[in-house]
Amino acid sequence: MNVLWWVLQIALALLYLAGGAFKTFNPDDVAKQIRAIPRAGWITLGVVEMLGAVLLIVPAAATWMPMLTPLAAAVLTLETLALAAVYARHSLKVAATNPLVWAVPMGLLAALVAYGRYSLNPLG
Repeated sequence: MNVLWWVLQIALALLYLAGGAFKTFNPDDVAKQIRAIPRAGWITLGVVEMLGAVLLIVPAAATWMPMLTPLAAAVLTLETLALAAVYARHSLKVAATNPLVWAVPMGLLAALVAYGRYSLNPLG
């Protein structure tokens, strides 16, 4: 079961790192698509996602403050599902390019990792 959590953590970390880097370094592209959040808001969300991606892996791998891993997963869950609500409100196209298609499964997987690492298979 521990291998499953690590696979999910690594996959989520890579996805959140890529998404956070895109939001941080290309905020104008994202702000053009969804105007509900200003440019600075997208940069902040990107930094939160990149920090969360690092905290999904590093504390668990280093066994230094391993409770940061489920905490990071919980924060990413809240951030992603709140962002999914914004996407649902402002992005009406039903297509694979709609960010809502990615946000909901990622938020649910982050919630699963938070629950799994906190309750089912805690670290340390």
